[in-house]
Amino acid sequence: MTDSAPLDRSFLGHPKGLAYLAFTEAWERFSYYGMQALLVLYLVNHLLLPENAGNVALLEPLRTLYGGIDGQPFASAIVGTYFALVYFTPIAGGFVADRWLGKRRTVLLGAIVMTLGHFLMAIEAAFLFALLCLIVGSGLLKGNIAAQVGALYKPGDLRRADAFQIFYLGINAGVIAAPLVVGTLGEKVGWHWGFGAAGIGMLIALAIYLDGQRYLPADHLEPRRKDPAAPPRPPLTRAEGLSLLAILLLIPVLAVAIVPNNQIFNAYLTWGDQAFDLSFDGDRLPTTWLVTLDAVVSVSLLAGVALFYRWYGKHWREPDEATKLVIGSIFSVGGMLCLFAAAATTPPGDKIGLFWPVLFHIVNSIGFAHILPVSLAFFARLAPPSINSTALGLYYLAFFIANSLVGWIGGFLSTMPATSFWLLHAGLAGGAGIVFLLFKLVLMERLAPRA
Repeated sequence: MTDSAPLDRSFLGHPKGLAYLAFTEAWERFSYYGMQALLVLYLVNHLLLPENAGNVALLEPLRTLYGGIDGQPFASAIVGTYFALVYFTPIAGGFVADRWLGKRRTVLLGAIVMTLGHFLMAIEAAFLFALLCLIVGSGLLKGNIAAQVGALYKPGDLRRADAFQIFYLGINAGVIAAPLVVGTLGEKVGWHWGFGAAGIGMLIALAIYLDGQRYLPADHLEPRRKDPAAPPRPPLTRAEGLSLLAILLLIPVLAVAIVPNNQIFNAYLTWGDQAFDLSFDGDRLPTTWLVTLDAVVSVSLLAGVALFYRWYGKHWREPDEATKLVIGSIFSVGGMLCLFAAAATTPPGDKIGLFWPVLFHIVNSIGFAHILPVSLAFFARLAPPSINSTALGLYYLAFFIANSLVGWIGGFLSTMPATSFWLLHAGLAGGAGIVFLLFKLVLMERLAPRA
């Protein structure tokens, strides 16, 4: 990229490369979230049925690995493991880009492997190989394309923060559109039509990325050499050591706090498919549209909560991150209690109306807005400056643990009454909230005092 490239304002006041990256990411997220919306329904309603499960290569060894479980618990475990690994592999993807291929070639390779994975979903025997391709491809692409957004700008360019807002708008557009297209095709026309649509989305993403190569930042693969004259890195101070210990202890707590929200893509969809009254004007709405509903509500309330605290901060002292995490946990408990009420107030044999589920998405999304973005800011505040990047990398371990737990706990849906299942999730959210409150009362001022 030339020195004048950062001054390019041809796309909404930003470099043209941002347009290519944002639209690439929008289509990649369209394919990813389309797959995410369909996966558990496809497993429960088709692939893991006795007449089809025998077609899948290596399925029985995998079942043995999970203790011989079957049906919905097996589907939940597969989905949980898939989502967990998608958050784990970007660490390796960053290593590949930094040491061997560079970000451009790593993103291209990731897009190609993901495209292959989506189209392999059309072959039942290759299902597990398809998931492996999607996990590896996402790991190669996910972190590196975001890093390219930042590399479009010089260090002092204040447009960088706004660029990431535009980039995340592309992500949200993909999240909202995917269930409407991929989910509808999969449920209404045929599972493989949905997966095929996700594959076409990845082809479009790949084409956009290839077309925009000349507008993207150049790769720099020269190995970093340590300056022999540079002083050694000083050891962590006692306060920094305590902050790092606090981060390590908070990772499993944050993972537990995330479980109720992430269950939306697993057992919640299975339950909604079986129990919700999704009929409208004589037709049945696709279950995957619940994901679009959640995405629309979440995006709206993320913005709404941010604006609320901007207004609140002008009149009173804005709560710190730990307090917001407690508030988020309270709302998360409230969301789970909405699902408990939905199950408890519906007579046996009747379908659940959409009042309680819609209220759940609203209440839970307020909790989501207080937990996910706030927790990242909290980790950034606690992280010792000398190992800030490493500490923030540990943050994403919470998502790996959370999605593993989602897969395991989601299997309880087939053996627990729905009321008990959602009360369990309310207990997880409440337990995490209590730990956040204790952290606030005991350690917050010592480790991260307010200015």
